[in-house]
Amino acid sequence: MSLNFNINSIPAKLLKDDLSAMEVEAFVFYARKDLVLGAGYGTAISTRGGPTIKAELDKIGGAKTSDAVLTKAGELKAKHIIHAIGPEFQEPDLKNKLLNTIENTLKCADENGIKQIAFPLMGTGFYGIPLDVCSSIMIESFTKYLTNSTGIQEIIICANDNREYNAFSNILENKG
Repeated sequence: MSLNFNINSIPAKLLKDDLSAMEVEAFVFYARKDLVLGAGYGTAISTRGGPTIKAELDKIGGAKTSDAVLTKAGELKAKHIIHAIGPEFQEPDLKNKLLNTIENTLKCADENGIKQIAFPLMGTGFYGIPLDVCSSIMIESFTKYLTNSTGIQEIIICANDNREYNAFSNILENKG
């Protein structure tokens, strides 16, 4: 299940897959401020990726909301992980914080020469950001950032399940 589209002439794709198992240049992990790999994808990353990811994160120590930090991906198929510290649902100024988080993630990719980046639906799991809110903000942020000069050549949005996939594709259809 996949849907191809463009964002300001940059190829993009929506698909349903396991983000941590994808063979991509970099994928985004919606991280905690303390950069500890917790439950869900955090467990998958630490289990499949090995101890080097945790060691890199321990050296960094922590980050604040809207920051994005890069690590290697250890034994995963991806080369890098961008750990993006986004807001929690009902946090004040949620929209701007999520827009900034996504923008900083894209900047981090650009600054590190990453051309292909895969995103989850940002904050829709444990952090409780509604799918429609997240999808709209992601599209807005990608569109805004990709109007500038960038080395990014492909954006992938990776949905966990049909519910996430359908929510994002519905927002795309309504924007089109």
